[in-house]
Amino acid sequence: MLKKERYRLLIDHFSQKFPTAETELHYSNPYELLVAVILSAQCTDKRINMVTPALFERFPDPQALAMSSVEEVFHYIRSVSYPNNKAKHLVGMAQILMDKFGGEVPSTIEELQLMPGVGRKTANVIVSVIYNQPALAVDTHVFRVSHRLGLVPKTATTPFAVEKEVVKNVPDAIIPIFHHWLILHGRYVCLARTPQCQKCELTHLCKYFEALEKKKNR
Repeated sequence: MLKKERYRLLIDHFSQKFPTAETELHYSNPYELLVAVILSAQCTDKRINMVTPALFERFPDPQALAMSSVEEVFHYIRSVSYPNNKAKHLVGMAQILMDKFGGEVPSTIEELQLMPGVGRKTANVIVSVIYNQPALAVDTHVFRVSHRLGLVPKTATTPFAVEKEVVKNVPDAIIPIFHHWLILHGRYVCLARTPQCQKCELTHLCKYFEALEKKKNR
């Protein structure tokens, strides 16, 4: 199957099954999403959603967070992964957000990456979800699923390489939701250690499944 056809069939499938796929992080404005995404690095969305209600109640806007201390923020996020570093990142992010951007979350990847805790993946999430720009955040799920389905070559060994390859093959208007499709598929079906191939509806497109079947039939 040609790569172009693989992408087309995949987009058709997800468009029908999950036409409104979106982030599972809870937020009510760009500032809250930025905080949640910074916290979600190497942590589950479920855990972040347990932590953020109290955090947002105490720090409802970037100004409140910028005026806080790392120690106080740590108290609210101590159950997430790497709370010490993330507390420092959140306070530093809020201070730059106030000083450089007047408290408004910027809309470019370059500006977003000026803030602590905001790498390319986080910046891509923000510009995609908040500003509907054709940016693809590559987390572990997107990286794994892209390779297993055969959307990217084996030589795409970095998140940025995967991002470039997928973006090249997906229409701009679809890229924001395509990110969520791959994440949700990786989170609930194409699991890292125990992929649920028996319930997957994409096995006819999947190079990983094809290889498993060939190995089984040897």
